Amino acid sequence: MGFLYSIIIGGIAGFLASRFMGSHNTMLVNIILGIVGGLVGGFIAKRLGNDPENDGLFMNLLIAFGGAVVLIFLGRLF
Repeated sequence: MGFLYSIIIGGIAGFLASRFMGSHNTMLVNIILGIVGGLVGGFIAKRLGNDPENDGLFMNLLIAFGGAVVLIFLGRLF
């Protein structure tokens, strides 16, 4: 169930991040960006002293959104 949860949250976060950054990606790319963004955002959150595993749905979505925005930004640099 955790994997399915990650895909759903990642898809939503990737979609929101792509709209926020003005990127026009396919849904598959949005899901991938959201999932990887969740990993990146979770890594950053843990380094800042927050434990995303114990946070609620909104916080996990926010962390994945932030990570996806960072990935889109870094992708544009290259």
